[in-house]
Amino acid sequence: MDQPQVALSAAAAARVATLVAKQGKPGLKLRLSVDGGGCSGFQYRFGFDETAQPDDLVVSRDGVSMVVDAVSLPFLEGAVVDYVESLGGSSFQVINPNAQSSCGCGSSFSI
Repeated sequence: MDQPQVALSAAAAARVATLVAKQGKPGLKLRLSVDGGGCSGFQYRFGFDETAQPDDLVVSRDGVSMVVDAVSLPFLEGAVVDYVESLGGSSFQVINPNAQSSCGCGSSFSI
């Protein structure tokens, strides 16, 4: 059985590299998970983790890694994590083909 795949854009990888360098811990990985809640039913959570769990999907790009737990993977199949800077601010964004709708904040979605 194929594992669901999640991609990390070049912009997101560059931002992760910058944040990891500021922390001074070169082994840090960006962790993406999906939790119940938010204004649309599910929400994305971003954080940093020093280790990947045995059932995590590990995605690497340009020298950095992102990990996604096995429970979140079905919600994220085919998604791309991007980093966007605009006049309104900057943030990691998930471009998720599984999301039927999302809210204005961009961190909450429904399936």
